[in-house]
Amino acid sequence: MMTIEEYTQRTEKSKKMLLWFGMVSMFMMFAGLTSAYVVSTSRPDWLNDFVLPDAFMISTALIIASSVTFHLAKMAIKKGDRSATSFWLLLTLALGLGFVAAQFYGFDQVIKSGYFFTGPESTVTTSFLYIVITVHLAHLFAGLVVLLVVIYNHFKQKYNKSQTLGLELGAMFWHFLDILWVYLFLFFYFY
Repeated sequence: MMTIEEYTQRTEKSKKMLLWFGMVSMFMMFAGLTSAYVVSTSRPDWLNDFVLPDAFMISTALIIASSVTFHLAKMAIKKGDRSATSFWLLLTLALGLGFVAAQFYGFDQVIKSGYFFTGPESTVTTSFLYIVITVHLAHLFAGLVVLLVVIYNHFKQKYNKSQTLGLELGAMFWHFLDILWVYLFLFFYFY
């Protein structure tokens, strides 16, 4: 017969594995989109002089910083420091919202530069950028919902030194979104 501790460990391992499967699936979708981008660069109507706006660099710095703060929140709860955990989680939320704001500002910079994402004045290049970033923002919206649930559960005192699973799963997903954005940013910046 299985003990409660063995059952808990098995459940935690299963939940982490399911999250990994979901994240790998999402990464494969973005790998497909970036592969289509590479193939499309050979089109005669491809923009070769398009440069990513600075706002996307700012958003990259914000999301990297948010991963650091989420990690610090995880470390704080493992030490039993609830007030530090609260601070780091709320700072992570603020940085995540700043990332979204910087993304929309980047879209605005692209449009003000005379490039459009849809319609008759759009190009294949800008449409690809729009699709990939919009899909990433949809995933980040899911990440923000996860973060809000983690914050809510934290304030309901569901996490402590020995029970951190929800916070750990949230952090794994958030770090994945961070890594995914850095991959996309570097891809668009250098390709």
